[in-house]
Amino acid sequence: MPYNIKARVIKEANYIIQTGKTVREISKYFNVSKSTVHNDLRKRLKCIDLNLYDKVNKILVYHYKIKHINGGEKTKLKYQERTA
Repeated sequence: MPYNIKARVIKEANYIIQTGKTVREISKYFNVSKSTVHNDLRKRLKCIDLNLYDKVNKILVYHYKIKHINGGEKTKLKYQERTA
């Protein structure tokens, strides 16, 4: 794996640990696609640093568990703004 990809993966992992941001927010911050971030944090990070992967995985699992709540809140706000 090229050095620049390893460096990006580690930067993304540290960023998600420090901020708790979602994959979508990380992809905007690093100017890469969501699928790239997902592959970086799910597949590549596991090969690079297993301890870091475990920390990131906990955050990603938490985001997965609450995504239906966040999606409902966003939709609710969207329709409230339209009717206001």
